[in-house]
Amino acid sequence: MKNNNTQVRTVEAVVISDTHLGTFGCKAEAIVSYLNSISTPILVLNGDIIDIWQFSKSYFPKSHLKVIRKIMSMMENGTHVYYIAGNHDEYLRRMIGLKLGNLRIENKLILELDGKRSWIFHGDVFDVFMHHSKWLAKLGATGYGMLTLINRYTNAILSFLNLKKVSLSRDIKRAVKQGRKSDLTSSFERTVANLAIKKQYDYAICGHIHWPEKKMINNEQGEVCYLNSGDWVESMTALEFYEGDWHLNHYQAGNDKSTLKSEEALVGDDYILPNEKVLFKTLVHDIINS
Repeated sequence: MKNNNTQVRTVEAVVISDTHLGTFGCKAEAIVSYLNSISTPILVLNGDIIDIWQFSKSYFPKSHLKVIRKIMSMMENGTHVYYIAGNHDEYLRRMIGLKLGNLRIENKLILELDGKRSWIFHGDVFDVFMHHSKWLAKLGATGYGMLTLINRYTNAILSFLNLKKVSLSRDIKRAVKQGRKSDLTSSFERTVANLAIKKQYDYAICGHIHWPEKKMINNEQGEVCYLNSGDWVESMTALEFYEGDWHLNHYQAGNDKSTLKSEEALVGDDYILPNEKVLFKTLVHDIINS
């Protein structure tokens, strides 16, 4: 049962990523409920918001459209929305620099809050797997989507039998992480952190790997606070800036409002689009030299 008396929390900035709208695994209702629970002047959509890799004309339910409408409503009410393209919505990289009202599409964002600089980007640019085996990454994404669908039906059966629900993909990722030392920083995190330290950023914020995280990483040159916003397929996490720091928020279902008004339909335009190789080279140059 929804609590309509929940107060809206005001935060200085919010980062969400990897919602994967248009897939069976997306927790669209939770996203809308979370966005209804906050008020912020800055919303960063840090990649893989609409899953174009797995997009199907036969599956884009109303609950997913409500997420888009809610974000549009926030823009109409003064929230500045920065859409940073990821690998699953990489086609939006053809529109980098586009500004429409309070919406901006970017490769990365340098955000200064309370005198601290946050370097925000999706993260696939530092994924070796993406660079050399993109077809395999897409195959893996399809497999992940199938696993999510299987998980849904599995949990339906478990729920019917009054048994505890499971997360198959989360258990797989946890097993991989526990297979190495739990305090070991991954090569992805280390690469991001080293470059952020070199550029003297206070925070390095990514998405992409679907693993929510906040930790300090250091090397001989200094240290940086590394954060990952997680995803809205399993983790249902967001990053919120308040009281002079970024905080990792784990959404708890059932605590927020989720009523939406009808919004206007999206309007598309035609653009002259460069090829994908040029786009990715430009992205790498833009991220590395930011």
